[in-house]
Amino acid sequence: MPPGEFYGPFPSAGQVRDALQVIRKIFPFRYACEPESGKACFEYHMGLCPGVCAGKITQKEYAKTVKEIRMFLKGHKKQVIREVEKDMKETAKSLDYEKAAKLRDRVFALKHIQDVALISDEDMEVKEENIPHRIEAYDISNIAGSFTVGSMVVFTDGLIDKSNYRKFKIKTVAGANDVGGLREVLQRRLNHKEWPFPDLILVDGGVSQVNAMNEVLKESKNNIPVIGIAKGPDRKKNEIIGNKDLKIDPALLIKIRDEAHRFAIEYYRLRHRKSLK
Repeated sequence: MPPGEFYGPFPSAGQVRDALQVIRKIFPFRYACEPESGKACFEYHMGLCPGVCAGKITQKEYAKTVKEIRMFLKGHKKQVIREVEKDMKETAKSLDYEKAAKLRDRVFALKHIQDVALISDEDMEVKEENIPHRIEAYDISNIAGSFTVGSMVVFTDGLIDKSNYRKFKIKTVAGANDVGGLREVLQRRLNHKEWPFPDLILVDGGVSQVNAMNEVLKESKNNIPVIGIAKGPDRKKNEIIGNKDLKIDPALLIKIRDEAHRFAIEYYRLRHRKSLK
């Protein structure tokens, strides 16, 4: 920050320390480590330093972080949120889902921060996209009916949420039966009442797959909308099947479908490799 730039007033030195602790959790910054030392400091592993010491962040990226901290301290919180949301969407478009997820968490923290030393009467309301809060996408992977597995990927507020991904070994269905595999996966998933239920289910498949998922939901008395994306034999077709009233960007749905497909194939390959040892 430029010399002679002051922020406040704060009621006490303790409030200043508390404010900096809150800011640092949202915008990690260097405190005492040696830049470009080649060794990550302890605070980097705690998530409080962006890795200036280990070359984990560029000078341009760090300058942007400092700029956002300055804006935040000056009370321009709405502008900071808009800038971070813009970065988040651009990062998601470039398919860097993990970085986009970190930015999503930053937006969430900024919107919900309650520290009295930082919050003014500024209206924090930010316009949201028309995206279901939690989308779960499912796919089945096998080769000639062997080592069949199912995947469940989760997108929260339109962004990848890997901590909630789940994978399933298909136990009750024999052969190349994607519809039966999907039924089994969803039945087992719904038994996990401790997992938050989705606002939308997306399935890699067409009418048969969507109907199977709807049957399972009806049997379990759950009213969750289901959308399928029919890909065709060469995976070049992207026909959306199901509720046409949901106003969701088809490009986002295709990205989520593709991620479920990738995760299922990854798990299938892992099972297959293990069988060869």
